[in-house]
Amino acid sequence: MKPIARRSFLKQAGAAAAGATTAAWGVPALGATGANDRVTVGVIGCSRGTRDADQLAKSGAKIAYVCDPDDARANRAKQQTKADRAVADMRRILDDKAVDAVVIAAPDHWHAPAAILACQAGKHVYVEKPCCHNIREGRLMIKAARRTKRVMQVGSQSRSTTKLMEAIQMIREGAIGDVLVAKAWNSQRRANIGHKKPSPPPAGFDYDLWVGPAPMRPYQANCHHYTWHWWYDFGTGDAGNDGVHEIDIALWGLDINTHPVRASGQGAKLHFDDDQQFPDTQYVTFEYADDGKRKRPIVVYEQRIWSPYVLEGLEDGGAFYGTKGYLLIGKRVGWKLYGEGNKLVKEEKCMYSDLQHAQNFLDAIRTGKRPNADIEIGHRSATLVHLSNILARTGCGALAFDPKTEQIVGNDQANALTKRTYRQGHWAALKDT
Repeated sequence: MKPIARRSFLKQAGAAAAGATTAAWGVPALGATGANDRVTVGVIGCSRGTRDADQLAKSGAKIAYVCDPDDARANRAKQQTKADRAVADMRRILDDKAVDAVVIAAPDHWHAPAAILACQAGKHVYVEKPCCHNIREGRLMIKAARRTKRVMQVGSQSRSTTKLMEAIQMIREGAIGDVLVAKAWNSQRRANIGHKKPSPPPAGFDYDLWVGPAPMRPYQANCHHYTWHWWYDFGTGDAGNDGVHEIDIALWGLDINTHPVRASGQGAKLHFDDDQQFPDTQYVTFEYADDGKRKRPIVVYEQRIWSPYVLEGLEDGGAFYGTKGYLLIGKRVGWKLYGEGNKLVKEEKCMYSDLQHAQNFLDAIRTGKRPNADIEIGHRSATLVHLSNILARTGCGALAFDPKTEQIVGNDQANALTKRTYRQGHWAALKDT
């Protein structure tokens, strides 16, 4: 791969990962009065969304709405963010023409429907990771963003963190030689969610609104706030909850701009005795086709959410193994570059920056440039999450994947899991548009 000057890389990445100009992309900048317009934002989902609102406000945005079907959470978020209004139904935000952009920090099953509806309503979108609940939805999100010419940023904050950009650029400049393997891991201790039976939802919680376009199932207490991550209809497991950060860094460092052609490995519940549906342990390898310019390295994802023991000094992190050294990177702690003979060459302590990522989103809206974590980038990273989970659900051991059609080849059972079933007749159910 041809080296890129560090100054040039950081300049490009700080403004937009793809370096696309307004003319090239055709995204209209905010308003017609210049770059100092204040962006008005509505926040959908009041857990992580509260943090996103805080960072956007610090970057100069106006928080007009917070939205959550849980009245207590919505009202608490209104106080914390100093938003003008707290609402339960996101359609109140989408109908308000004064709102320029939305943050989507609702459960995963809402990410694509809310993002696409927001684009159709003329709003720019900051959507939390993983960007989509399944592979098909990610492609529909890209189509919606491009068709409506809206900015769609994914909450992969490492992409906008200057110190992490420096580490990525060192890899691309050949600091560790030819990179043959990139590994991402998610090692931590999650809680046991127990076994519960259906029960009435809590007072002030509109469960029907929360389920939205997902298939309706009876409420139960361990499929609610946060614990929804571990249920097929609503979440994407911890690979989508946390592992996707590390997966995204691996693809970023390798400058991979396509899908894998093969995924192999397994996942299982080896530790928890509870109602979680996703695996607590996963080991998956992704192979990419040669592009005629360089051999594609192997990407490995490793997960243990019952094991809070560090790997290479990092609880959650990644490693790039090259012919002349290796680089360790942790989004919460920084990075270390080792040369030949395991000699520590350079290190930097840092934490990923929510604030820089929020600022990048607002800059993209104002300038019309692609954001650092554009939806197409987020879709590629999320696809590895979905393939990992499909391997675990089917137990097939290996999958052939067509990067162009985004279909699993030769396995109808697995390919059916690249999309999902929606609640019949629901207003947010997605169509093939």
